[in-house]
Amino acid sequence: MAKRSDPGTAWSAYREAHEELRTWLDGLPDTAWPRQSCLPGWTVAELAAHIASVADSVVAVKAASRESTAKSIGEYLAAYAPAADVIAGRAREAAESAAHEPSALLQTIDERFASAAEHVEELGLRDRVVEGRRGPIRLGDFLLTRVIEIVVHGDDFARSLPESGAPRLPRAASRMAVRALLEALAERAPGRSVEVRVPPHAAVQCVEGPQHTRGTPASVVETDAATWIRLASGRVSWQEAVAEGHVSASGERADLSAYVPLL
Repeated sequence: MAKRSDPGTAWSAYREAHEELRTWLDGLPDTAWPRQSCLPGWTVAELAAHIASVADSVVAVKAASRESTAKSIGEYLAAYAPAADVIAGRAREAAESAAHEPSALLQTIDERFASAAEHVEELGLRDRVVEGRRGPIRLGDFLLTRVIEIVVHGDDFARSLPESGAPRLPRAASRMAVRALLEALAERAPGRSVEVRVPPHAAVQCVEGPQHTRGTPASVVETDAATWIRLASGRVSWQEAVAEGHVSASGERADLSAYVPLL
């Protein structure tokens, strides 16, 4: 069973990462906002509007009924893909409401996050089952998915505007996102025949196959944090990452293409 996420720790990591990304956005020149981002069909302005949508999702959380069974983080993330059009629609609606103007978009982000902070204070940071947009989930795990969102989109901005330098998100947020996505991989592909390493953050064993009795499994995958975030979120394919030398994979079962992306 995966370790439960502490709501207070997850909320702090999300808040701090959000604040760092918001500061970075404030430094962008006006000419950057209408540019196409690294995500097909998304402008930088629409990607920024999605940061407001991430905060909106916190406001949408409510207490779940007693009979609700919480989804794991992996199950919750897997529900993103079927809702991709709805998610994109919310971001574009926010961008249009702000007329795609940088100052109005930044104000929208600030207002939505302030509402999220107020809602969390009212809700309390007790780890209980809540109802999110993708179903029931424990509050700590839900807030950890917000950390994942900010880390993923921080990397999206960095790739979209390389001349602006990458947002300096807190190391703790990146570490939490990497570990949570590794745990989601182990949940999707249970087993102990492959060890996946993302130094210095974490490693997991996964994929069904011959059991090793001691030491490291025969198949090993190793990559860096940025590449793992991109693989898990579908920003880069397994084949591309391997071909570009960003993934080291050895052993007959060290092909994770059947298991990524995770969201």
